[in-house]
Amino acid sequence: MGGATYSDERVRLRRAVVERSCEGARELGDRYWSAVEHASRGAVRRRDTAGGVEMRLLGFGPCLLRFGPAELEVGTEVSCRYPVRGGLLARRPGGAITLTQAERPRLELGAAVSAFVPRLAVPLLYVGLQHRLHVSISRRYFRSLIEEVTP
Repeated sequence: MGGATYSDERVRLRRAVVERSCEGARELGDRYWSAVEHASRGAVRRRDTAGGVEMRLLGFGPCLLRFGPAELEVGTEVSCRYPVRGGLLARRPGGAITLTQAERPRLELGAAVSAFVPRLAVPLLYVGLQHRLHVSISRRYFRSLIEEVTP
């Protein structure tokens, strides 16, 4: 698909980690960006703009990834989707990252990247770097949400 990549990380839940509301959906997104900052030890930081979210080196350096505004959905699942608009790590705009809490048929938390076209066009480089980082961040994100609701 023109170099597009996909990743779908999921974990089962014993109980919901966010409420079924727009606030809960937004919390999924906010917590994911916090996990990115934490995993990078602050080297990559979120910057909110009128057009969405940017992940910048040290918060003010080059824009690594640019995302459109959060698209929130509350229904059979709670989700927060950010369309990819560009940045140094994207070859072109397109694709998205979607963070969900859903029952399929069991309750689960997800972090999916769909149709993202990385600048690192060589599959081995992408899998070795960006994809591995996404999986690591997703695991940290899942762990932090689950630990917060587990007594």
